[in-house]
Amino acid sequence: MQKEMCWLPRLGSDGTKILHLRMASHEPWRPYTSFPQYAVPDHRVPKGSKGWATYQKLRLEGWTLVPSVQAGSQGFETVA
Repeated sequence: MQKEMCWLPRLGSDGTKILHLRMASHEPWRPYTSFPQYAVPDHRVPKGSKGWATYQKLRLEGWTLVPSVQAGSQGFETVA
């Protein structure tokens, strides 16, 4: 199973990107907060990227980062 992560716009936002995850390439992208088993608390940095701490953790665990452009070209689907 290939676990993937991507920076995508948060639904209902002004286009601000947050970390999204999915467990397999056929699944829709979901915000990292939908995965409490993987998410870690965000860094306490004003205006910091939402999901950056989780990204750092999962990258060390071998998750694959999918470029936002690639997810967009695939007609990405997100789930709130």
